[in-house]
Amino acid sequence: MKNSNKLIVITGTSGVGKTTLVDYLLSCSELNLAFSISVCSRKKRHTERNGENYIFISKSDFKKKIEQDCFIEWEEVYPAQFYGTLKESIDNFFQLGKNILFDIDVKGAIRIKQTFHQRVSTIFIQPPSLIEVKKRLINRETESEESLKKRIKKMDSELKYAKHMDFQLVNDDLEITKKRLYTHVKSFLIK
Repeated sequence: MKNSNKLIVITGTSGVGKTTLVDYLLSCSELNLAFSISVCSRKKRHTERNGENYIFISKSDFKKKIEQDCFIEWEEVYPAQFYGTLKESIDNFFQLGKNILFDIDVKGAIRIKQTFHQRVSTIFIQPPSLIEVKKRLINRETESEESLKKRIKKMDSELKYAKHMDFQLVNDDLEITKKRLYTHVKSFLIK
């Protein structure tokens, strides 16, 4: 692994705009970012594509990969729904000389930080309010009612992790949030 590669971890609650912000950062070619596609065991949403949004595998295949020590981090984010980052993907990006961008859960963010230390900037995206983020989740119409309830219930515990991240941003104005995020990421990468 090359020591010059850095890792940017975007985390926060569901519906806070992480995907939009990740897409924005990826559009900034001067940052030399590659997106780490997580592996997950949940069912694919109608708006998602395998290998683009996530790598979708069965729960049993995910557990086999855990046993084979294939993940740099993994978590059972929701009951029977596993998410993780493959070591092989990270190594490949490092070999290509890329900085790596993640969109992962709060516990995964902490594990990445514990593994790569100063080479990582963990960024917690805060919702403007819980009411607003709940509205966003409902309006995007990608969740079943049961899934929506699980995500909303989990928000309180996820918000408690914000203080453990390197940088926090409230996403209440998307254009301002993009500018602040870009400034932070650019300055971290040139350190």
